Amino acid sequence: MANIKIVTDSSSTMETEFIKKLDIHVIPLSIMLDGVIYSDNDELDKEKFMEMMSTAKALPKTSQPPIGEFAELYDKLGADGSSVISIHMTESLSGTVNAARQAAQLTKTDVTVIDCTFTDQSQSFIVIRAAELAQQGASKEEILKEIEQIISKSKLFIGISNLDNLVKGGRVSRVAGMLSNIFNMKVVMELKNSELVVQTKGRGTKAFTKWFEECKKELQTLKVKQIGISHADGLEIAQYFKDSLQQMFPDMHIPILHTGPIIATHAGKGAFAVMFYTE
Repeated sequence: MANIKIVTDSSSTMETEFIKKLDIHVIPLSIMLDGVIYSDNDELDKEKFMEMMSTAKALPKTSQPPIGEFAELYDKLGADGSSVISIHMTESLSGTVNAARQAAQLTKTDVTVIDCTFTDQSQSFIVIRAAELAQQGASKEEILKEIEQIISKSKLFIGISNLDNLVKGGRVSRVAGMLSNIFNMKVVMELKNSELVVQTKGRGTKAFTKWFEECKKELQTLKVKQIGISHADGLEIAQYFKDSLQQMFPDMHIPILHTGPIIATHAGKGAFAVMFYTE
């Protein structure tokens, strides 16, 4: 039976039950760590990866999926006449979405590729909702309209405990990284229009808690549909955020998830992200 099928990449952090329940197809990126290439799939344990990264000789290198893997998946999914909506992490962090676009030109399947301008659970919010609508029999136009709506109403904030990985990855200056380590500087940034914009910075974890109090004030003024919290070996502060937000939204399921190796490589140990979207 012809329908619409949803594809995403492994930077989309979500509870595995959704992948199975909603028939979401996840194509993995890859990570090279000390000369060994690993596929970013369920077999690469997230906590184990953090240990491996901490003892690695150099920062892991992440790679987008090969165009051929995308094309092969699109061919398979479209064999019964189905269309595909392929939703991927922001182009500012990875060339994955461009690989998907090139593959869409090679396949006979009707493929619409979306740069969601986000990653992690913000990406998953979009993917999950698209898959729900696809299962309900919504048209491609209806799903694309909903995707556009969620993107426009989403926010993603990321807290960085140590700028080392961002410095090594060339995303901030080496001087900034040195100052961060000397002064125990913590930074909260917003991923806005595919760019990381500094929201606040300060010494120690008080910088995070001060930002969070301001974030809660904003949430109180909004009609929030979903919140997600991710971390990279930063469970303690993530749990603190969840407990506080759960009091504000007692009926909402607010997942705390360990982010995958792709995001952890950029963000570094102790990082967290708070994401939400509104009506």
